[in-house]
Amino acid sequence: MIRKALFYSIAFALAVLPLPAAALEVAGSFIQGGLVTGRAVPGTRLFLDGKAVPVSPKGDFMLGFGRDVLPEVVLQEIRPDGGKIIHRLTVRQRSYQIQRIEGLPRRKVTPNSDDMARIRTEARLVAAAQEKTAATLLSVSGFAWPAKGRISGVYGSQRVLNGKPRRPHLGVDVAAPVGSPVTAMADGRVVFTHPGMFFNGQSIILDHGLGLSSIYIHLSAVAVELGQKVLKGQLIGKIGKTGRVTGPHLHWGVRWNGVDLDPALLVPSPVGRD
Repeated sequence: MIRKALFYSIAFALAVLPLPAAALEVAGSFIQGGLVTGRAVPGTRLFLDGKAVPVSPKGDFMLGFGRDVLPEVVLQEIRPDGGKIIHRLTVRQRSYQIQRIEGLPRRKVTPNSDDMARIRTEARLVAAAQEKTAATLLSVSGFAWPAKGRISGVYGSQRVLNGKPRRPHLGVDVAAPVGSPVTAMADGRVVFTHPGMFFNGQSIILDHGLGLSSIYIHLSAVAVELGQKVLKGQLIGKIGKTGRVTGPHLHWGVRWNGVDLDPALLVPSPVGRD
């Protein structure tokens, strides 16, 4: 049986789940868009809703819950001795805003055929970069906001661009003047940089290990190189207005094992950051 101890903060619920002796212990945000960290007996294999979970040689792992994940997920634990345990985890559901953005160039809302070919190629490059992950957790110092400014876009909101519904916004936007510093949210390694994508503009992706990555887009400058190791709070670029934007801002995204998470759930409340 799983015993739950819940600790509530302003923005989300934190849960610590001590499982049977010598098994799993996980802690984090059991909510749509949330991230959970944990440790298992070394050699344990884990599957979340049937998909393999990266587990380090020491047994460290993470679990992430997408924007539209169902209220219950199934975590399968296969111990080194072959024993199997099924854990049913409850994930808190959320409601999301509708965000209307006007004034975008028509081509950025409805790309032509040449643009679409470029967009698909760039999307494949980003997806490939986000799959490059270390087998161990690269960050041991926690997470921090990568920029200071007004929060102009939130995770999960349904975007309506020039009156046309589009896919949900899967990150956080921080509005600030061009040239404002952008820093690494956590220790990691640079696995992708780009001088200017159609939608994303100048971009950086950092790997933090165990399937966790972060992306920083619409930059005016990139201050790191591919393969470079970075520390939490280290300057990696500068805020810009490249790609599909209406003004200067940083779009900050976080992904785990192919699932887009809510970056705001990883860091303290933005109150007082303007």
